[in-house]
Amino acid sequence: MSKTIALAGTFDTKGKEFLFVKELIESLGFRTLTIHTGVFKPAFDPDISNEVIFQAAGENIKEIVEAEDRGKATLVLSKGMEIVLPQLYEQGKLDGILSFGGSGGTSIVTPGMRALPIGVPKIMVSTVASGNVAPYVGTSDIIMYPSIVDVAGLNRISTKIFTNAVFAIVGMLSFENKQRFDNKPLLAATMFGLTTPCINYAKAYVEKQGYEMLVFHATGVGGRTMESLIEAGFIEGVLDITTTEWADEIVGGVLGAGPHRLEAAVKHNVPQVVSVGAMDMVNFGPYETVPERFTGRKFYKHNPTVTLMRTNMEENKQIGEVLAEKLNMASGDTALILPLKGLSGLDVHGQPFYGPEEDQMLFDTLKKNIDRDKVQVIELEKAINDRAFAEAAAEKLIQLIEEKKGEN
Repeated sequence: MSKTIALAGTFDTKGKEFLFVKELIESLGFRTLTIHTGVFKPAFDPDISNEVIFQAAGENIKEIVEAEDRGKATLVLSKGMEIVLPQLYEQGKLDGILSFGGSGGTSIVTPGMRALPIGVPKIMVSTVASGNVAPYVGTSDIIMYPSIVDVAGLNRISTKIFTNAVFAIVGMLSFENKQRFDNKPLLAATMFGLTTPCINYAKAYVEKQGYEMLVFHATGVGGRTMESLIEAGFIEGVLDITTTEWADEIVGGVLGAGPHRLEAAVKHNVPQVVSVGAMDMVNFGPYETVPERFTGRKFYKHNPTVTLMRTNMEENKQIGEVLAEKLNMASGDTALILPLKGLSGLDVHGQPFYGPEEDQMLFDTLKKNIDRDKVQVIELEKAINDRAFAEAAAEKLIQLIEEKKGEN
């Protein structure tokens, strides 16, 4: 049976373009499911009308049209797509989704794309695809494809872009990876370039014990993505070694993961071992982009596009208080493991960010504020990238997982 590609967009203003794409998809042997996300009458009859989308969002389409409030219409349609699209997928009515649009069309369709499971092909051809796409992609696997020219008419450029996008999603749905993975318990870990040895040691250790580990780069989106997978129930244990995103969140760096980082495992009672990896640093872009208020601080140019700033005593006190607050939300299944000899590859004797006093402030704040009835605190006279530290953290996580299994 041929697969179905959902084609979602504003058929009132871009009907000719979507008909071109629809006919191309069907000429390749695939079915289409057309979803009208515009406000007004479409250029052709869709399979799913905009009225369905408005109703899903709890709004009356006639009132929206009469008000001529484009901003509200976009918001309502985006909410409706977030509800309708996963429902259609669950009903088996689509296998992948393709859309084209400007900033408005992109804002309407991508919330629904984000609500689909990871792995479902989703391509958004957009005029904003070459800019900051984080608001559209979030923690999903949406492919943002620059439209080059506006989605406004058929010409030698637009038709080539549309055709390539069709071929891309058709290719995703035509081929299947034959490799099969064992259904091993899935763990999550956080890593930075400067905590890589630790995670490599830990990964090797847990794999020998029969576990599979997903590693997330702690760059803001990495931490949020891991939290979303924990929320979705994929993860059985978390080795949250690299919590550096909190340093950026508190101090004002560029890689913060938002105020809810470290909450998912606690909320869903997923065993976790947490550490303070790379808490010795705050991340900025090129050196000239560092805010003036940090003039005179200790910096390290990690590469031409990344500048690191050493955290100071006061910042580490604030970080420690927030981490303790998050961990104290746990009802068990949580351990905090502290590397007393260094937080990263830069925070060991002889390296630029070596700072025993700053680290001690972080350790002391955590130990003062942690509720030890809820969180186990482990101190090791090791640096974070020492094999012994990494394996102790991994061993502790497996112990917490096994204890939880025993309770169940």
